[in-house]
Amino acid sequence: MVKMNMLSIGLLMMAAACGSSGNDEPNKPNPTPGEDNKVTDVATVKSNLSVGLSTDRACYAPGERVEFTASELPGRAKIRYRHGSSIVKEEPMTSLKWYWTPSNTDFKGYMVEIWAPGDKDNEEVILGTIAVDVSSDWTKYPRYGFVATFDDSKLADGVIENEMAFLNRCHINGVQFQDWHYKHHWPMPGTRDNVLESYTDIANRTLSAEAVKKYISVQHSLGMKSIFYNLCFGVLDDAKADGVKDEWYLFKNPNRGDKDMHTLPSNWKSNIYLVDPANEEWQAYLGERNDEVYANFDFDGYQIDQLGNRGDLYDYNGNKVNLPKGYASFIGAMKQKHPAKRLIMNAVSSYGASQIAGSGKVDFCYNELWNDEANFDDLHTVIKANDSYSGNSLRTVFAAYMNYDKADKTTGEFNTPGILMADAVMMALGGSHLELGDHMLSREYFPASPLSMSEELRDAIVHYYDFMTAYQNLLRDTSTETEFKAEMKCTDASKRVNINAWPPKENGLTTYAKNVDGKKVVHLLNFRNIDNLSWRDLNGERPAPRLTLNTPLELTHSGKVTRVWTASPDYHGGAVVELPFTQSGDKLTFTLPSLKYWSMIVVE
Repeated sequence: MVKMNMLSIGLLMMAAACGSSGNDEPNKPNPTPGEDNKVTDVATVKSNLSVGLSTDRACYAPGERVEFTASELPGRAKIRYRHGSSIVKEEPMTSLKWYWTPSNTDFKGYMVEIWAPGDKDNEEVILGTIAVDVSSDWTKYPRYGFVATFDDSKLADGVIENEMAFLNRCHINGVQFQDWHYKHHWPMPGTRDNVLESYTDIANRTLSAEAVKKYISVQHSLGMKSIFYNLCFGVLDDAKADGVKDEWYLFKNPNRGDKDMHTLPSNWKSNIYLVDPANEEWQAYLGERNDEVYANFDFDGYQIDQLGNRGDLYDYNGNKVNLPKGYASFIGAMKQKHPAKRLIMNAVSSYGASQIAGSGKVDFCYNELWNDEANFDDLHTVIKANDSYSGNSLRTVFAAYMNYDKADKTTGEFNTPGILMADAVMMALGGSHLELGDHMLSREYFPASPLSMSEELRDAIVHYYDFMTAYQNLLRDTSTETEFKAEMKCTDASKRVNINAWPPKENGLTTYAKNVDGKKVVHLLNFRNIDNLSWRDLNGERPAPRLTLNTPLELTHSGKVTRVWTASPDYHGGAVVELPFTQSGDKLTFTLPSLKYWSMIVVE
């Protein structure tokens, strides 16, 4: 287990000790096996994961030094730095704090393993793991988090630092600021030259401008980017006094009969009325309001929101409005106004997704999923659609609210199996999940926090984000990826293990497979004991899948194999485990030691 809470992580990051440094050099691959193509001489791997680890930043520029801190210094321990299965450097562990400088190669993920020799010959014990992301641009592999509460309590010593220390430990590289603003049509609290230190948001919560600024400062110190949230077309009922024109509104009929609006509780500041995002005067107006924000808050970009399919809408002159086309126009105007700032736009239930991704101006795809995209297979459909819309250039982040009905009815804890099964599938497919912030997310109203993470879930989440980061080149690169249907079966009938290729089926194992950079990457996802194929786990009742141990597998594979290895966020902290194998003709056989939720098998 990961033995670190937010406070201990934050303290570790400030611990003082000295260590070693150096540049990594790739190790040479294993020799090609003989004609029998049988490999049996691999180390036996065990783990106890007693050493908690942290790094000083969530991600690093090429050539930037990484600072590590450990919770303890075990005897005989060594540090091993891997890219995929290749060991790029190994050194003794001599201090609680040390440094390592990765190579200058951009967009690479590494797994760092603390290990020691076991009691038996050729046995290794994994004591701790942590990932490192070397990427000059965070949007290549977005790991998106959020913050949503900005009152004076956040200014107490260590509060923001500890929250962000946990996000840093999970390598969150971008943070969305939800409901931080004063009004949708006037996000700036005050004016360009007179910032309100205290103000109210749409829900009439009292917010602190200093808290917003402190969040940004702490995030930047950790290498994270700070992104402010706002609708693309929202105005409040006092908008006319702030310069919003009647001619910009959207109407439900061509006769200006009813303004379209999003109804909010009566004790909130206002309902939200909708204007035409394609209206050039509105674009210029909001662009100027954003300019005031950027002049006073060091945000790195704008998270643009919408409200899904609104049905037929009309502009002031009675013309039917094409909202998705308007989204693309709005995105273009925002980019023209602030070309150096990043843009992300929500595709609610995929509404407008092709126009948003096809604009060429957003930095990754962001999909808020609801019940019309509730199945695990829908996650794959969304990612493939986004790949098509963006010419395979943009990654996908899912805003997917877990245990939704449970969160609506009660307080308590998230259901760990539901969260991990959803994360396993999203990450295996190459996506990521917006879920971590100043609390774990369960609602579309981000400040709500009825459910909390158990220590079990908290520990597991760290391993999942380590895994997604360390193996990002196998999970999320696209330049050489092609999907294929893996022909895999269990060779021991007594185990009663059924394996099918994607999409998932109830009560069995499912493979999702890709060719990546000359390797076959087969993700094995465990749906045994699971009879509901919705990722949502609405009531928090999903059981854990049945643990599957020492499963003999046969994979159809043409071409000579030099190495087979596995890694799992559920097993040895995601460390690489090489597998003995035998290849006869096009049949490759090996034994998978453990499958809880998700194991990745790589054939080189």
